[in-house]
Amino acid sequence: MPRGLKQTSAPLVISFSTDELVVNTFQQEQVSMQLNVLDREVMVVTGINIDVEPPNGIAGVDTITLASLSATSRTSVGSLADTNVLAVSRDSITSSGYVDNGVAFTQSFGETPSAGMDYLQIISTNDFFIQVQGEGNLTPKGMQGKLFCYRAVADADVFAALVQSELLSA
Repeated sequence: MPRGLKQTSAPLVISFSTDELVVNTFQQEQVSMQLNVLDREVMVVTGINIDVEPPNGIAGVDTITLASLSATSRTSVGSLADTNVLAVSRDSITSSGYVDNGVAFTQSFGETPSAGMDYLQIISTNDFFIQVQGEGNLTPKGMQGKLFCYRAVADADVFAALVQSELLSA
């Protein structure tokens, strides 16, 4: 257990999903965790699973479906280089120069803590955000997943530092 935190719930699983409203257009959804911020409640994230819908296979056209989960709102799908992005998923088909449907690639990152780590991240605000966007596709794409976590109460100084860090790195 991280110092300055006291676990207050059993492990939880929060399911989420979103779909593009228009083909190849960024879409974001806000997912409420209903934390009690007056009591300094935080969510300790222990794992994430993101599944994206596969891109369309179009001869001669590269297609992709991108998705991310972040602690703060974004204007684009994030990458692991972004401070508040907890996990990303990428499914692509490279077809440029091919007369058939090309070669498919799948990448997912940030799904479980590294060895020796107790958690992926601590979310100190009420919500997390999910993003999806396709590129080169003929139909709208979506993503769905699960956030594995537990509730905890933070000491006052730890809570203040977590909130400030989360909001300033947005």
